[in-house]
Amino acid sequence: MVKKTNTATKKTAPAKERLTGFGPFDVPLGFRGLGMAAGLKASGRPDLTLFYSDFPCRAAAVFTKNKFAAAPITVCRESLRAEPENQRVILVNSGQANACTGKQGLATARAMAACAAKSLGLSPKQVMVASTGVIGQQIALAPAKKGITTLAREIASRSDWEMAARGIMTTDTFPKAAFMPVRIGGFTVKFLGFCKGAGMIHPNMATLLSFVLTDANIEQHALQSALSAAVATSFNMMTVDGDTSTNDTLIVHANGMTGNPLIRKGTAAFRIFSDALQEICERLAKQIARDGEGATKFVEISVVGAANSDDARAVAKSIATSNLVKTAIFGGDPNWGRIACAIGNAPARLRPQDVVVRLGGRLLFAKGGPAATPERLLAKAMKQKEIRIEVNLGAGRASATAWTCDLTYDYVRINADYRT
Repeated sequence: MVKKTNTATKKTAPAKERLTGFGPFDVPLGFRGLGMAAGLKASGRPDLTLFYSDFPCRAAAVFTKNKFAAAPITVCRESLRAEPENQRVILVNSGQANACTGKQGLATARAMAACAAKSLGLSPKQVMVASTGVIGQQIALAPAKKGITTLAREIASRSDWEMAARGIMTTDTFPKAAFMPVRIGGFTVKFLGFCKGAGMIHPNMATLLSFVLTDANIEQHALQSALSAAVATSFNMMTVDGDTSTNDTLIVHANGMTGNPLIRKGTAAFRIFSDALQEICERLAKQIARDGEGATKFVEISVVGAANSDDARAVAKSIATSNLVKTAIFGGDPNWGRIACAIGNAPARLRPQDVVVRLGGRLLFAKGGPAATPERLLAKAMKQKEIRIEVNLGAGRASATAWTCDLTYDYVRINADYRT
């Protein structure tokens, strides 16, 4: 059992763990992470993860806007309302989404939180839970509780961050994490983020499951404000297949262990913190786009010259979500007509004759029609593993960037028999 404490400012020694597979960097002070195979997946792969802070955290979160929001989201909202400045644990299972599971599913989510709390000497309201996997399937509570108890016991003395990252995966082909240190007011603040997602990705807030841990000392309302702003230009600008999940959850825990002066909204420190959080979220969002189900290519869409930010985002997302554009990218076909059509479908102010489109740096479309760039050069650009589409709307000074992947035969294969 990990000893309970209510001191948010006491410092511990720098974390010694290194994230195997993610690069040689230190984790934020006071955090631990551990994952395991608890038997929730028939495959025997890791399926249960515990993120733990030695000290209370101020927490912020965003959740799916899907009306069939999963049971764990209800539990998270309850915990966030009850203890927004006293969170300690994020408990995650993969294999079953615990969505559309009725009263039994909600009872299971609460029971899992209660089990973690009891094992760690905490209140259930200090535990946030998240689930991912097949919709409509109940979580087997007995192996889940056994696994939770094991993780709680072992996390007192060790971390295994790669197993923690693997425990939240479903159809992901690799574990996803991002780390970033930043200087704020003479203190080095660290950010460590994890996420999972490959299919059912079209965020309307965050994306599937994502968790960011930081040892920054920041006001809770400021943390929520920074998170909401970061999501708007990162996760909400990334898509794989146009389907928003029932389980979308992004949680940030800040335990204040760095000991920096309290960060408040409107300050220089807040701006530095917000930029760092946005950068972490963007790095995670890009990893999800790169790992889209069946994907072979990563695509970045950059829109400039828009009348305002809303128009810029609308055009970028219209291109990113176009199945015709995404299949053309898979086939290596520089079909400028599909891109032009996607631009025109966006609810944005523009004149076709002012729009300029480049593909891989080469002029594709201008003055209302195709450019004279040789087809062979455009086709060569389409064969790259990373493709950049640049659009200048010629209507203003606003800009936006979106990320997606190609749409392949394998995406259909994976989702045609996802449950079987």
